[in-house]
Amino acid sequence: MTRSYRFIFEHRGVFGVTRLCRILGVRRPGFYEWLAGAPARAERAAADARLAAEIGEVHSAYGRPRIVVALHRRGRRVNHKRVGRVMREHGVGGLTHRRRRSLTRPDVVPVPVPDLFGRDFTSPAPGRRLVGDITYLPTREGWFHLATVIDLHNREVIGHAMAEHMRAEPVRDALDLAVRRGLTSGDAIFHADRGSQYTSGLFRSALAGHGTRPSVGRAGSCFDNAVAESFFATLKTEIGTTVWDTRDDARRDVFAYLGYHNQDRLHSTLDYRTPHEVRVGYLQDLTLVA
Repeated sequence: MTRSYRFIFEHRGVFGVTRLCRILGVRRPGFYEWLAGAPARAERAAADARLAAEIGEVHSAYGRPRIVVALHRRGRRVNHKRVGRVMREHGVGGLTHRRRRSLTRPDVVPVPVPDLFGRDFTSPAPGRRLVGDITYLPTREGWFHLATVIDLHNREVIGHAMAEHMRAEPVRDALDLAVRRGLTSGDAIFHADRGSQYTSGLFRSALAGHGTRPSVGRAGSCFDNAVAESFFATLKTEIGTTVWDTRDDARRDVFAYLGYHNQDRLHSTLDYRTPHEVRVGYLQDLTLVA
């Protein structure tokens, strides 16, 4: 019914409401009732969008029940049904143990690497404890993949790479960029899942070349790399595009979002400061101590 009303609304200037209602088999008063309700629907949609953005702030490693609790603590009076609906409609994924779509593919014979983080996603200083992951972005030209390196000290995306494939090169390039920018330390640890990109010889060689120790979580456990996966969920919620027309469009929007994320986005885990502010503040404190 809504589709018919929308069609009538879009073409009423050419064919007239009465004629279109007769052809589509809908009541004319029903169309005007739907039209009168447009402002209320727009307000509900706007309210849902605001709630989705807030969910993106708090959901991190949370599933839906804990998201509801976190929202209540912020003074948001919402129930779990509305939160679930908004999460589905806006693409905010609560982190669960569901298998991701063909992204994490363990090596057949992986080299044993310990989990050096144990779900402790904190860092006393910039550049020391890093996490990374790779995700897919849908375009009408095909999949587009984004690999990131995140500094746990301030949640800054310090390295990234985009490619039309999901082999090991993008994850290596993201790490190389972080190193070239001077945002990693000599005793850094890089944590990821057991995907074939991160257990590959190419990426292990890159880690060794930069003097960075590897760390991996358990296979099939998204919670062991929750910060990296949470970033992707937030990006896909806040960037506002479900499917891009071209890979160039996706690349441009992702690059703009990374700048926003690092320079302007207030993070609850950082006491509502930006990643850039936290890094600059740390460096200033070091200068004062010296």
